Amino acid sequence: MTSLPCRRARPGPARRGLSVFGAVLALAIVGGVATAQDSTRGVHIGLTYTTGRKPGVVVLPILGVGGDSAHAILERDLDEGDRATVITGGPASPSADVNYALYKQLGANAVVQAFLAPTLLHVIVHDVGGRKIYQTRDFVVPPGVGSPDWRLAIHAASDQIEQWVTGTAGVSATRIAYVRDGAIWVVDADGYAPHAVSARVGALSPAWSPSGRFLAYSAFTARGTVIDIQDLQNNTVRALVATPGGLNSAPVFSPDGNTVVYAHGDEVGTDLFAANPFSNDAGRRITVGRGTDNTQPTFSPDGRQLAFTSGRSGHPEIYITDVDGTNVDLLTPYEFGDQNYRSGPDWSPDGRVIAFSSLTGGVFQVMTIGLRDRGIKQFTSDGRNEDPSWAPDSRHLVFTSNRSGVKQLWVLDVESGRTRQLTFGAEARLAAWSRPLLRGP
Repeated sequence: MTSLPCRRARPGPARRGLSVFGAVLALAIVGGVATAQDSTRGVHIGLTYTTGRKPGVVVLPILGVGGDSAHAILERDLDEGDRATVITGGPASPSADVNYALYKQLGANAVVQAFLAPTLLHVIVHDVGGRKIYQTRDFVVPPGVGSPDWRLAIHAASDQIEQWVTGTAGVSATRIAYVRDGAIWVVDADGYAPHAVSARVGALSPAWSPSGRFLAYSAFTARGTVIDIQDLQNNTVRALVATPGGLNSAPVFSPDGNTVVYAHGDEVGTDLFAANPFSNDAGRRITVGRGTDNTQPTFSPDGRQLAFTSGRSGHPEIYITDVDGTNVDLLTPYEFGDQNYRSGPDWSPDGRVIAFSSLTGGVFQVMTIGLRDRGIKQFTSDGRNEDPSWAPDSRHLVFTSNRSGVKQLWVLDVESGRTRQLTFGAEARLAAWSRPLLRGP
């Protein structure tokens, strides 16, 4: 698997030699539709729809080789983004002349029109209420219909479309790493193309670098467990040298990608350590647990703090500390009793809440705690649910659940409560959601 750099569209060379594609574009111009305009990424296009109601979106059939696959991906991505309602069953023509009155009757606020060529996807977003083209853009698409890089490029286009329509970018051009059969696997955010990537057997606790190029994970060796840093682009692996013996687990990259914090344990307890993942850094100790276990670190978005699991109070709770180990503070409310167990924190990318697993009624459930009000919300109740990991939009969580009978990964929309099963087959657990691996131009 390779992580792709951000790509800029090259409209001139990409459009040369296109026959059907060019003819359709010509029809769009001759048909008299309003002049398209381009906007700076991140600016809401201002579609008119009722506040509190998800905008309706129609994705027209896509012409070109691979058009059916691209159409299915765009519809699925917009649906799974949970911010728009995908309208199907309307007119099936990809005609350049969009009947705004008809689509308004169907409840559509936006119509997505796209044309696929060998090297680009041309996208037009129509504002139904304004009866005009509101956005148009070319997205570079690599060759190989259905290949991982091709799919990632289509996902990036759908994330941009979601931002135009709803004001918030989608998270489809991301991947999720997890553990299956003692190896690290990676799957697209829509559940497609699962495959093993780790170089060693007995791997656990994957974590993405901010760029998506590297994965850190713990792996069993004859000398104990080590922290491996795997380059997904070159398929090379190096182990951290800071703590060569004992137990090394639960790595996490800092937001700038220059530090890995992980748990190192020996006969006197487990503490957090930090090291440069790309050098022979001797590392430094962060926590002083005095014989207790301190593990499962997660960075705040600004990189200044860590949340982690610690048993220093007598049972596992979530704590926060500055990255130098000072100002340690109990985050989850302490309660007496041997049934209390909070673990597996993950700091949301927007910095507002931390997701974690909590033992409730003898079963683990996924919860969040607010950083300002310390308010706790429970999001699961069906089966055993644990190890949450945030999507880049701070709205979706991937977590492990046995609700289907076998531990699998599920995705939760924390605003609507909607869930979907992500993995199938052999047991899957310990997921980590990447940042966007490719953005539109």
